[in-house]
Amino acid sequence: MTPRALDRGSIAFLIVVAVVAIAIPILNLALPESSPLHVPTYLVSLFGKYVCFALLALSIDLIWGYCGILSLGHGAFFALGGYAMGMYLMRQIGGRGVYGNPLLPDFMVFLNWKELPLAWWGFSHFPYAMLMVLLVPGLLALVFGWFAFRSRVTGVYFSIITQAMTFALMLAFFRNDFGFGGNNGLTDFKDILGANVQAGGTRAALFAVSCLALALGYVVCRVLVSSKFGMVLIAVRDAESRARFLGYRVESYKLAVFVISACMAGVAGALYVPQVGIINPGEFSPANSIEAVIWVAVGGRGTLVGAVIGALLVNYAKTTFTSGALAPYWLFLLGGLFVGVTLWLPRGIVGTLSHWRARRRAAAAETSATTETPVDGPTPKPAAAE
Repeated sequence: MTPRALDRGSIAFLIVVAVVAIAIPILNLALPESSPLHVPTYLVSLFGKYVCFALLALSIDLIWGYCGILSLGHGAFFALGGYAMGMYLMRQIGGRGVYGNPLLPDFMVFLNWKELPLAWWGFSHFPYAMLMVLLVPGLLALVFGWFAFRSRVTGVYFSIITQAMTFALMLAFFRNDFGFGGNNGLTDFKDILGANVQAGGTRAALFAVSCLALALGYVVCRVLVSSKFGMVLIAVRDAESRARFLGYRVESYKLAVFVISACMAGVAGALYVPQVGIINPGEFSPANSIEAVIWVAVGGRGTLVGAVIGALLVNYAKTTFTSGALAPYWLFLLGGLFVGVTLWLPRGIVGTLSHWRARRRAAAAETSATTETPVDGPTPKPAAAE
């Protein structure tokens, strides 16, 4: 299944990701700062953040582009994965915090917590934290999706309730008594797997791991959409009632792909947190989920590669335009970009290019067939006289 799923375009994409994953750390660590090819450490972290966003966009494209499920709450799964990683990083601080408490994080000491909450147990161990990175978003998606798909909530109604879900989580995590840092969130990280999280080598390693996660996520998505499972997803997207009439358990397929997508978003959030150094309830903001959908729309939904390209382009533009004279107008630019793409490039960048290329190939094939077919057919033989 895998060789058939990975066509030339997919292999080329994976090669590019592998080259970037190797080249950026080398240009950062091996070259002196005086070299024109040297990549500063802050750019390594910035590029790593972009890669995490690309993985989030990939997870959204899997459900929206191939199954027609428009989720406006995927930022919740991204944030939950980030909080799971942040809790592990907070437990690694130990007695090096401001208050010197070896068991309780600083914000718990400040709020007069007497013991570690049950939800924090086990997060001093990296394998347990990584399990929670997948389990917590996946379990939320399983429960939420089971009720939503069983009730046959689709279209704009599903988008609204996913947005309500992430907004409710944001309000909950803002509470100081919820046990996750309240408004300030989790920050002041020290170590990850015993390595200084601020060191250049650690940041380079995190960038490489993020690229590896993006490549693995792409392979998983490509294998899924190229299989019979993926064909059913496309059938559900194009004609859900017909797929149900043919005997397919549409709810089961939608729930399965929704859970897989949520786990991918959780991994993206977990890799995002140590590279930016903080996780707070603002990551649950519905605006973040909507922005992620725009990345996919710009790049081209239903293409996978387009989702990655859209995430990279829009976030690069965000970094560029939010630091200059256009900073107050960035949200207007983003909204205008989404409207423009919807009106003039409904297939997105990659989808439009693929459509144009397919049309050129079809036109060339038609021209070739017309040229090869003789204008006058063969002369029929005269009928034999009786």
